[in-house]
Amino acid sequence: MRNKYIENFENSQIEKKNIPDFRAGDTVRLAVTIKEGSKSRVQNYEGVCIARRGQGTGETIMVRKIGANGVGIERVFPIYSDSINEIKVLRRGRVRRAKLFYLRDRAGKSARIKELRK
Repeated sequence: MRNKYIENFENSQIEKKNIPDFRAGDTVRLAVTIKEGSKSRVQNYEGVCIARRGQGTGETIMVRKIGANGVGIERVFPIYSDSINEIKVLRRGRVRRAKLFYLRDRAGKSARIKELRK
């Protein structure tokens, strides 16, 4: 059982953010604020959401993208962090599991995810 004051605070934090409905397998673009010294800028991070875990304000997503020379890069983002300005879903993926860690071992065509058709 959680403290009702903490729950109320978390609910107010969640209401402020506009988070689209997405899950593992979807390709997302995150607008992340990066602070360099006294300056700050917004940089996009685009990749496949391979995991979503947690609940409330502690919820996180793991996004994987392929960087230079075919090197895989994974980052964990708290969804309700102030450093994330926007989350945009680019593609819906058709997958059959909640955690896509098997993509780490794949490259090329075998690492592709089929698009969900409605």
